[in-house]
Amino acid sequence: MKKWLIPVIIIAVIGYALYSWAVGFNNTAVKLTENVSESWANVETSYQRRNDLIDNLVNTVKGATDFEKGTLVAVIEARAKATSVNIDPSNITPEQLAQFNQVQGGLSGALKSLLVTVERYPELKANENFLKLQDELASTENQILTARTRFNEQTKPYNNHVKTFPNSILAGWFNFEGKPYFQAEPGAEKPVKVDFTK
Repeated sequence: MKKWLIPVIIIAVIGYALYSWAVGFNNTAVKLTENVSESWANVETSYQRRNDLIDNLVNTVKGATDFEKGTLVAVIEARAKATSVNIDPSNITPEQLAQFNQVQGGLSGALKSLLVTVERYPELKANENFLKLQDELASTENQILTARTRFNEQTKPYNNHVKTFPNSILAGWFNFEGKPYFQAEPGAEKPVKVDFTK
């Protein structure tokens, strides 16, 4: 074997190894990105289900003749804000996720206010449609929690893949950035105050 052939073979082997590593990194990152996108779609689907239920809930409550209109307006406005925020899961940023979380938290707060106000209306509390919608809303809130948890579970392997060395080098070349996690809404660490005196 000729001496000049040995360095050529070594360079070819190293080149093939680097190529295989880059292809493997890219393909895995794409698959993990798709998992994150699918999980995000499930989060949006859960929130959409809640938004759809809110229309029915508001219409049922409107039937109560002396129900406070301000509470209903607050729920309707919060729902409009919540549905106006759209996020592309392939380009999700911590700021976008925080904004999404904030408007969804505003809607959650308006719904809580609505449900507390309903306590003063015995005819609503006894309304079968309202009770069914209230149960469905509680079930949907659990689905939202599950979808958000699964989104975080899909985000972790992706972030581990693109942030660990030496993959982080290729992540920069291929423009794969880490994705943010869902976090608790601001103030969630404070205990909920329950007041039955009103």
